Amino acid sequence: MAIIALANQKGGVAKTTTVHALAEGMAEVGQSVLAIDLDPQASLTYACGIDPEALPESIHDVFVKRTDLADVVVDAGSFNLAPSNIDLAGAEIHLMTKTGREFALAKALKKVEGDYDLIIIDCGPSLGILTINGLTAADYVAIPFQAETLSQRGVGQLLETIDDVRSYTNSDLQILGGIATMFDARTNLSHQVVESITADHKLELLEPPIPKSVRVAEAPGFGKSVLTYAPRSKPAVAYRELVQTIRGRL
Repeated sequence: MAIIALANQKGGVAKTTTVHALAEGMAEVGQSVLAIDLDPQASLTYACGIDPEALPESIHDVFVKRTDLADVVVDAGSFNLAPSNIDLAGAEIHLMTKTGREFALAKALKKVEGDYDLIIIDCGPSLGILTINGLTAADYVAIPFQAETLSQRGVGQLLETIDDVRSYTNSDLQILGGIATMFDARTNLSHQVVESITADHKLELLEPPIPKSVRVAEAPGFGKSVLTYAPRSKPAVAYRELVQTIRGRL
């Protein structure tokens, strides 16, 4: 089993979209997948067609009530999901008072590690204790970034946090690579940003870049990933290629 965290404290980089597509894409090739929504905004939960406010339990209960992770998992179609809701913001406050707070998710995952081929963690757009939990529990971290100017600073900050995690809570954490999202091959800017990030931060790009498309933005409104909503679209094709790239690295 492999555990991959997708993280970037900058919002709007298609991180949740990428988690959703990778979970479905891995399931398409026969992998048993669990996705974990570690964001209090519950974007992944909503994108899977699940109402966060109607959940009897969520990942929040795993952190606060010590509920077993398996008890909060729901069926998201081709893969399983540990859903989130706004209560998770309270879990972050709760964890701050606890000894060993960085290891709460890793401990919970121990009980399901034999049930899945792959676990994908959708970290929220922050570098708080929930994201630290995700990075501490993971074997690998992938970094989605938007192919635009402000991405440079966010990637650098995240890499510093990854170094801290390696020093204090997870020395085995490996950087899988960067994922360029909302990539517009027609513009020099998209190419320049990708080249700059990979060169300046020594961050290997996981090919291919994901093209910008309205289909990606539309899919969550239908409770689907772009792979299901627009299976022949350029982003869907790219995400399926990305699945194969990642499988080759694990």
